[in-house]
Amino acid sequence: MITIYPAEERYHKDLDWLKSRLSFSFGDFYEEDNTSFGCLRVFNNDTISGGRGFGAHPHREMEIVSIVLSGQLKHEDSTGHSAVTGFGGVQRMSAGTGIIHSEVNPGDEPCELLQLWFTPERPGLPPSYETSNYDPEQLKGRLLPIVSGQEAHKGEGVAHIHQDLTIFMTDLVGGQSLDYQTAAGRRLYVFVLEGELSLDGHHTLKPRDTARIRDVQEIKLQPTNEARVLLIDMP
Repeated sequence: MITIYPAEERYHKDLDWLKSRLSFSFGDFYEEDNTSFGCLRVFNNDTISGGRGFGAHPHREMEIVSIVLSGQLKHEDSTGHSAVTGFGGVQRMSAGTGIIHSEVNPGDEPCELLQLWFTPERPGLPPSYETSNYDPEQLKGRLLPIVSGQEAHKGEGVAHIHQDLTIFMTDLVGGQSLDYQTAAGRRLYVFVLEGELSLDGHHTLKPRDTARIRDVQEIKLQPTNEARVLLIDMP
């Protein structure tokens, strides 16, 4: 089953310094039938104004991934980690038994990012953090793993996550297409960052549209002209 969620139907939050598009119930936004998709609990598209951000706050029992799309994002946490990440960078934090962190935009220009939360493979993990970097040139014409908890996708430039999932990104241009296969019983989540995408020849996804896919083991991704796409394969 493939269910399409158009960008304009996502909840929009505007706090002046923070503009967010939420795919699932989060904070003061609640929809009883839209709290998660498999182990994916949060998928927020945030834009943070220069010099602003989220002050120190706690998390527990969650795998948190921040993918920077433009600008800079600074992370600091109670385990002593501090890092500034730009486009091509990924921040992965395992909140585990408890961690306090902050996320701010240290620059003058807006910072746009995706923030994803996943339930961990098991509770009680020790808190941890890492920053990884992928080469945007390697996105062209292939699904590049950027975050994974699967042995097959471990390697340089791939952030480790404590869950049986992989987050891929790709850049496709006209004439290119990608077929993706997964195992029976798994879920796929497709998000179009830029451009327009044909999914299986039956669904057209525009910028920031999403597809939630269950009980489908093979999909075809084909851009109308060009498209940047994120795909998550998860239990």
